[in-house]
Amino acid sequence: MSRGAGLCVRAFAKINVTLKVLGRRPDGYHDLRTVLQSIALHDRLSFCARSGPLVIECSHPDVPTDRTNLVWRAAALVWRAAGRSGPMHGLGVRIDKRIPLQAGLGGGSADAAATLRALSRLWCPTLTAGQLAAIAARLGADVPFFLAGGTALGVDRGDRVFRLADARPAWIVLAKPDFGVSTPDAYRWFDEQPANARRRAGRERVQGPYGEGGNDLQGPVVRRHPRIAALIRGLKRSGAFWAAMSGSGSACFGMFENVEAARAAADGLTSPRCATWVTRTQSARQFARGSAPVQLALPR
Repeated sequence: MSRGAGLCVRAFAKINVTLKVLGRRPDGYHDLRTVLQSIALHDRLSFCARSGPLVIECSHPDVPTDRTNLVWRAAALVWRAAGRSGPMHGLGVRIDKRIPLQAGLGGGSADAAATLRALSRLWCPTLTAGQLAAIAARLGADVPFFLAGGTALGVDRGDRVFRLADARPAWIVLAKPDFGVSTPDAYRWFDEQPANARRRAGRERVQGPYGEGGNDLQGPVVRRHPRIAALIRGLKRSGAFWAAMSGSGSACFGMFENVEAARAAADGLTSPRCATWVTRTQSARQFARGSAPVQLALPR
């Protein structure tokens, strides 16, 4: 990449339309069966040539910009895959953050996948799709999904992803209360349930837009944060044909047939203690087109 040039990549969020926890694995993770759907809400990552070591900047003050950031870890894996040695250098990364944190929308994983797409082009264009997917799985269970997007089934830890036929388009209202939920906490709360409660969750048959579904993490999270249940009820009252908590929370989503109903629902839920977004689902083709790295000239 020449001096003053750059790549810009959009990192799209996801919702878990359904999420079933099938059991705990020997490695401490959980076996899952989840239907994932990409949505148009996105972060924007810019990669720009610079002198000196790799530097990450972010518009959100709570996002770490050191080695703990998944963007850094993704860059390091591509750097090594390209056969480069020594510290990463010659690149600056800017993350313009729009996906809320600790919301169950996959913002960090989406950013990591966007980094893989951009840096494989810059540093190692010979990487195959299979090699890129293997690198993605090392970064996190849901990172492989963000390489393809659209509608998909995730199994095992959620890292084995199988493309499904694109779901019918829907308008999405996201509602996030003024607190987050960490993924480890959500799964710990699930595990701390009495065994009969976990079995009962596994037997529940909730009819959703993709057949039987539901989110097994929703119950244990709602018991600690009842406002999440109130938001889901509000989305349903506003006409959502499907509403649930996404992933480990704290964001909830409602699926609507038209934008007018979605905007009315968002207006009714927005408050100083709850932020809302109106967005749309994406087909796999829309995701591929929208997430492709774009070369642009940046100010010198």
